[in-house]
Amino acid sequence: MVHQYKLNGYNIVIDSCSGSIHTVDDIAFDLISVYESKSRRGALSYLSKKYAGVSREELGELYDDITSLKDSGQLFTPDTFEPMAKDLKKKTSGVIKALCLHVAHTCNLNCSYCFASQGKYHGERALMSFDVGRRALDFLIENSGKRRNLEVDFFGGEPLMNFDVVKRLVEYARSVEKEKGKNFRFTLTTNGMLINDDVIDFCNRECSNVVLSLDGRKEIHDRFRVDYAGRGSFDRIVPKFQKLVAARGGKNYYIRGTFTHANPDFLEDIKTMLDLGFTELSMEPVVCAEDDPAALTPEDRETVCRQYEELARLMLEREKEGRPFTFYHYMIDLEGGPCIYKRISGCGSGTEYMAVTPTGDLYPCHQFVGEKKYLLGNIYDGITNREAQSEFADCNVYAREECRDCWAKLYCSGGCAANAYHATGSVAGVYKAGCDLFRKRIECAIMLKAAEADEQGTE
Repeated sequence: MVHQYKLNGYNIVIDSCSGSIHTVDDIAFDLISVYESKSRRGALSYLSKKYAGVSREELGELYDDITSLKDSGQLFTPDTFEPMAKDLKKKTSGVIKALCLHVAHTCNLNCSYCFASQGKYHGERALMSFDVGRRALDFLIENSGKRRNLEVDFFGGEPLMNFDVVKRLVEYARSVEKEKGKNFRFTLTTNGMLINDDVIDFCNRECSNVVLSLDGRKEIHDRFRVDYAGRGSFDRIVPKFQKLVAARGGKNYYIRGTFTHANPDFLEDIKTMLDLGFTELSMEPVVCAEDDPAALTPEDRETVCRQYEELARLMLEREKEGRPFTFYHYMIDLEGGPCIYKRISGCGSGTEYMAVTPTGDLYPCHQFVGEKKYLLGNIYDGITNREAQSEFADCNVYAREECRDCWAKLYCSGGCAANAYHATGSVAGVYKAGCDLFRKRIECAIMLKAAEADEQGTE
């Protein structure tokens, strides 16, 4: 499957199933577009009319070059991965590598767009006890097989509302990891309201990454991210974020924002983050019901796609100026991964990755918490709802009919199961509103790689 597009002066050709990416001139771009639909003679005749100044001999040589790329598996590569999709996922069945620990089902902010119902997850406010958290870590160790590196994300609500338990759990994990032959990597996601010197010291000592919630411009951030008195949080959290990031040496963190109907022009929020001194950035489209005031409209999504292109251009400009920054969704490795297993099997929610509630219940991921249909079991009895888990085990890019003819399927791997479920009622559905945005992000990310190769003088 071949996808062609033009962006920022580059003619880009993606061969989806081989992973090959080509930047070509206008003639090659047009020839590739008709290569499979026309005979050699027909293709050359078509190009001769369009490019009168190019000889038939030169066009023939170009046609032969494209044929060579096809023969070598770099263009028009057939999709041969479907037969292995289920088998690859079954090989890791029963091996858990990561947990999202919901140490606090409560929050000190009252964000109206919060998918977690202000941290309560459609239930009652609760804090995880140390005993439950310790059992969750033991459950992870017991079910991690031969995996050495294990990941734990402290999540909420607001996890810093239960900071003492967080610290004790990390201390416990460090005390057993050598004996168990494991290595724990911790992350923490916070709104920043409770950050202090103790939190900063802890994060810099124990957390491989910290995710900091900031929506960008003060007026945008304070529109949604308010406390229970209705006061915006921007002025209170930004200095704390700046202090934490400075103490981490400007590395291993993400400023994570959400854009909504209020700010489809999210590039302005990115610029605000940059002006504040932050360079590791992520902005996510809101996911909510279509009738929610925060929901992105079709017109908003068109704006967002243009913003993605402008963002890529801004990244190129700042790179040349010696002021680079990272945008999470444009991080793509065209040489080293992800491996074909991840490309076709997709997200490991419900199989390799699970969320743990304050009472020890297990859900496929944080966005399923509270959905009783997908209560998988608990950290004491293990997985008891095998029927629900099998839905996730069978969930791969080929389980979605709509994905079969999509050029980006081996980049998104079928997308987010939670978004699909909330949009369609099925984890094997497709969250169509997010598909166009994802494809545009991948186009921009690959264009940036093309520009990087161009700057380095490589093909």
